[in-house]
Amino acid sequence: MSSTDSVPPQASTAAFAPTLREVMLRPWWLGMLAFALLVAAVFAWLGQWQLSRAVDTSPPPPGQTEQVRPLADVAEPGEYLPEPLVGQRVEVSGSFVAGDFDVVSSRFDRGEEGYWVTGQLRVDPESARSSEPTSLAVAVGWTSDRAEADAVAAALDADPPQDVVLTGRIISDEGPALLGRGAGPQEMTRMSPAALLSRWHDTAGLDVYRGYLTSAESFGGLTAIHSPAPEERSNVNWLNIFYAVEWAVFAGFAFYMWYRLAKDAWEKELEDLEDEHEDADVPAAGSAPSGRD
Repeated sequence: MSSTDSVPPQASTAAFAPTLREVMLRPWWLGMLAFALLVAAVFAWLGQWQLSRAVDTSPPPPGQTEQVRPLADVAEPGEYLPEPLVGQRVEVSGSFVAGDFDVVSSRFDRGEEGYWVTGQLRVDPESARSSEPTSLAVAVGWTSDRAEADAVAAALDADPPQDVVLTGRIISDEGPALLGRGAGPQEMTRMSPAALLSRWHDTAGLDVYRGYLTSAESFGGLTAIHSPAPEERSNVNWLNIFYAVEWAVFAGFAFYMWYRLAKDAWEKELEDLEDEHEDADVPAAGSAPSGRD
């Protein structure tokens, strides 16, 4: 019996089988590792970017929204209202435009549903700090009675207040919304200056503020709109922190995928070596077993 005949098949296979470390150090898998490093670096950068936006290092001072400021210092026509200034109390002067008062439904005041009457305020050039005609949508009062809201809107259309100085809160456009079942085609359930603009008169060359004003002073006998101060914002954005953690997990997953694929290739190579060894040990058909006559 030869010395090789005494070596078990498993030991013979193990003698030629590569280790997982040897497979990982092959050029192909080193190249895949470099690619995983690149992907992880991109994910890490995105996580760092999210983290840098998660903490506001210069939050607005407490009570800032309660200081009455000129409208021109807070917002510009056609521009979105910055988030820290949503709900800021402002002062503006101008005159309302006849025929441009509307009723907006689904307005809640201290938990009670009702209606707002709104109008187009043509802002004075000095208040707008612009020589171009400029308008601001203003909610001038609230009522729980639709008939009263319609009557006040009609009365203000006929005799719009002129040369008024208003204070109130500047609020972001609520945007459009689908009308509920049974609502009329002209029904408005959202306070949207963009939607009101399509109903206003004399709008050629008109600049319009994207936000709207809830007037502290009511008109036409309506109830003054209850518009409380916005809640003080935290200087930590937890959603951004969650996103940063997600990017860190993705970065780690890139390394895990490289390891898992390399290990799968190593295990497949071991299986192939075992199959080749088993095929070599099977005697040819019709041949006599070794060591027997």
